[in-house]
Amino acid sequence: MAGDELLRRDERDVRHWDETVDVLVVGFGCAGACAAIEAAEAGARVLVVDRSGGPGGTSINSGGFLYLGGGTALQKALGYEDSPQNMFDYMMAACGPDPDEALIAPYCEESAAHFDWVVARGVPYKESFFPGAHEPFHSDDGLVFSGSEHAHPFNQIARPVPRGHAPRTIRDKGALLMNKLIAAALGAGIETAYQSRCDALVQARDGSVLGCVLTTLEGERCVRALRGVILTAGGFIWNDAMLARYAPQLLKCQAKVGTETDDGLGIRLGLAAGGEAIRMEAGDVSLPLFPPNELRRGIFVDRRGQRFLNEDVYFGRAGETILYHQDAHAYLVVDDSCFLRPEHFPIQVAGVGETVEELERELGMPEGMLQHTVAYYNEHAARGEDPLFHKDVKWLAPLATPPYGAIDLRAEAFVYPAFTLGGLRIDPHGRVLTNASEPIPGLYAAGRTTSGVAKHGYSSGMSLGDGSFFGRRAGRHAAAGRG
Repeated sequence: MAGDELLRRDERDVRHWDETVDVLVVGFGCAGACAAIEAAEAGARVLVVDRSGGPGGTSINSGGFLYLGGGTALQKALGYEDSPQNMFDYMMAACGPDPDEALIAPYCEESAAHFDWVVARGVPYKESFFPGAHEPFHSDDGLVFSGSEHAHPFNQIARPVPRGHAPRTIRDKGALLMNKLIAAALGAGIETAYQSRCDALVQARDGSVLGCVLTTLEGERCVRALRGVILTAGGFIWNDAMLARYAPQLLKCQAKVGTETDDGLGIRLGLAAGGEAIRMEAGDVSLPLFPPNELRRGIFVDRRGQRFLNEDVYFGRAGETILYHQDAHAYLVVDDSCFLRPEHFPIQVAGVGETVEELERELGMPEGMLQHTVAYYNEHAARGEDPLFHKDVKWLAPLATPPYGAIDLRAEAFVYPAFTLGGLRIDPHGRVLTNASEPIPGLYAAGRTTSGVAKHGYSSGMSLGDGSFFGRRAGRHAAAGRG
């Protein structure tokens, strides 16, 4: 994947350096804040630049979840037994195919210590568990199931344990998380420059990254970074040209999760410097149907009226499956006993019928297909069984109370929130790698500028989780001058 030469500057073209620091961080979201904290606490002079008028990035408006486990202090306080191996087994199964073991292994091994680090920087967590399905939208509980741990086949691979760690506030969890991290970064003595865009990386003849060319309100500035540049500038959900090239399915999603600075600049800078971008088609696509959880008693069907997934999976896995494997064309078939409107997002009903046959006809499905699907499902649900997809028995009940309806999950009718997961390839230290798997000296990245722990099977908190974790690692490694 070729880079844009305009985003690269040869050192011979830099007449003088306007400023010299040890570590330069590009982007002040969660990953950038954690990178800056670690580098500054290691004694480095750190400058964080951001195109916006202030810190926070996309992270400040996020759900604030960190996907952590392996026996965190919060898990232990609430009586949940987890281990790095158990967490690893789940993530290797959920984040595949082709999961990145090199990143997942240290993430799981050091996850509990990472939680302690976040708490030590002032982020509060309530010692309470949220019993809902996935996300405590309006709860200050600290721990929640935020993935598909309870769903088949993952409950057969790893012991189900909650790993969604949510800051102690009912609303604005991302803001609480970021405000604490920003305060910690400023307290560590970092310097900041807002409304400053990194337009090019400066490279030596040997390919090592020496610094950045910034465009500021005062004009162009060249900043030398003696120990390394860390790219933490977000993903590319707001760049339709990049989406069309790399992740065209995401163009079907009506809700872009991020800010307009999620335009892929960090990725393009890394490519121009010789880095490799991977998994660029990947994205997190949410299906925000639940709550109400009664809807899980319905069945997902494709355009032919056939089931394709167990309905008790995490809504990110459901959305991803519909978008990438069903070409964004699916329905949730319900009956009168389980139909309730979702609490947080509007829906459209694609069809209604007094019989399944009428509903099938209204949806334009092949004759008899939906009828057979519902009859087979009902036969086994009455016995508390789901031989095809193994949905949990608590969500199994025959669909036998008319009228029958189909919630429209086609992309043109349903609002799918989405963000990108593909990006620069990094090693466990956050060093940007070339397509020959060699690190580029002096260049690091973290957060959604990179391809992190999840390509598929995203669980809430994995983005902030790996961004903060590998941001810290990049900050430490850069500050030590090992780039």
